[in-house]
Amino acid sequence: MSAGHKIYFASDFHLGAPGYAQSREREDRIVRWLDMIKTDAAEIYLMGDIFDFWFEYETVVPKGFIRFQGKLAELSDEGIKITFFKGNHDMWMFGYFTREMGITIVPDELIIERNNKRFYLHHGDGLGPGDAKYKLLKKIFRSRFCQWLFARIHPNLGIGIALKWSQSSRAAGGKRTTEFKSKEQEWLVVYCEQLLQTEYFDYMIFGHRHLPLDIPLSRGSRYINLGEWLSYNSYAVFDGETVELKYFS
Repeated sequence: MSAGHKIYFASDFHLGAPGYAQSREREDRIVRWLDMIKTDAAEIYLMGDIFDFWFEYETVVPKGFIRFQGKLAELSDEGIKITFFKGNHDMWMFGYFTREMGITIVPDELIIERNNKRFYLHHGDGLGPGDAKYKLLKKIFRSRFCQWLFARIHPNLGIGIALKWSQSSRAAGGKRTTEFKSKEQEWLVVYCEQLLQTEYFDYMIFGHRHLPLDIPLSRGSRYINLGEWLSYNSYAVFDGETVELKYFS
């Protein structure tokens, strides 16, 4: 069993983007990070868009990322609790990681309490004001009918189409998002402040934004965005007292 006491959070690895060589280099970096944190980790939360595309057919999963998956299996076997969040790029996770590695899959938000600190966790997509088009697409793609239809497509064709689509994403383009301007223009900050009006959380942690952020909120709460691993290699760690945003090199 794991003797660790820290909780680690990371998101937006986008494994698979923009191509094989870049993804493999990033995978090696992530595996080194997992090797580093396994000595003191009790829990690891991987908060969405871990893969640039993922779909689990009944008997087939996308090939690749075997070193990453092997390391997750090793850590899980050592007693470290691992939780995956569905992101907008890998929302079609079903039972594979749970069955093979004992990993918990979270489709939307998760509320946890550790050491008398309350955490609100979510990948971050589809929250806050605006973006009605994506919110509609998310409902369609998350529907069982849409998933059933995609499963009818042969994996060579289905995954091929999805990979071409993902190449046009911001991850495949290798572009950083716009720098932080103001709290009022950060839609996840707006969402957090609205949620805090009815329920208190010490930490509200998200991915999706692709920009590492640690912003104080009302009532002494904090909004933390985990950034991504295409440019920043950023993550957060809770040591039992506070959450700190860090960078792996």
